[in-house]
Amino acid sequence: MRNLIIFISISLSYSCGGKDPKENAVARVYDNFLYQSDLKGAVPYGTSPKDSAALVEEFINTWTKKQLVLRKAESNLTEEQKDVEKQLEDYRASLIIFSYERELVRQKLDTVVSDLEIEKYYTSNPANFELKNNIIRLRYVKIPIKTPNKDKVKTWFNGTSSADRNKLEQYCKLYAVNYLLDDTNWLLYEDVLKEIPLNNYPIEQLKNGKKSFELNDNDYHYIVNVTGFMVKESSAPLSFEKESIRNRILNKRKIQLVQKMQIDAYNDALNNNDIETFKK
Repeated sequence: MRNLIIFISISLSYSCGGKDPKENAVARVYDNFLYQSDLKGAVPYGTSPKDSAALVEEFINTWTKKQLVLRKAESNLTEEQKDVEKQLEDYRASLIIFSYERELVRQKLDTVVSDLEIEKYYTSNPANFELKNNIIRLRYVKIPIKTPNKDKVKTWFNGTSSADRNKLEQYCKLYAVNYLLDDTNWLLYEDVLKEIPLNNYPIEQLKNGKKSFELNDNDYHYIVNVTGFMVKESSAPLSFEKESIRNRILNKRKIQLVQKMQIDAYNDALNNNDIETFKK
């Protein structure tokens, strides 16, 4: 690092108001200086001396390269190309407007979406809800082959009493690699295949639903009950699209809220004679 500083500071003979700009400087590229104070934050507190030196050297190298590329850019671009004031002002304005709109949405947006609104949106936009993938609804238990009392698991799985359900849940917590006992939600079929080897069952058989079966592979035993199956390009069920619809409704409200703010701001300025157009 010492060699680097010596290299980029060589032949330094510059004064400003009688003060040597080298004072407290750690590097120079042409007439730009990097000072000791500029290194604050480059090294996290508690870093070892060896690592600190490496981080400082990396910081200086990065700064040096940036200055060299900037110098090259300034010498090769036209004055018009180097005029970034308008771009900076546009960027600043965009950031301020974005921050205000985000805060407006945070404070004013009504985030309550009723089931009735969701259902109305679903029935009014059927073309928006064509399935892109097969989906499935099922319950299953995945247990190691050598797990004890597998017959009892099957009995509890097929049982309908709360006692059966409780025993099954306790067993799954102890022995199951994975399990799903709630079949109210639709899942992507491809995701289920990663967990359960259903490939041997033709989709036509699964489409009818209410299929109960057991499977084995080299490591695991599966108890499965398929309660629904829908193929891609068919209409997605409302329950599968509910969260997506809720987000669409909220996004529409956000847009309307921002648009109303813009219209109100325009009308207020117009009424107060704060807008004037000069015709040439």
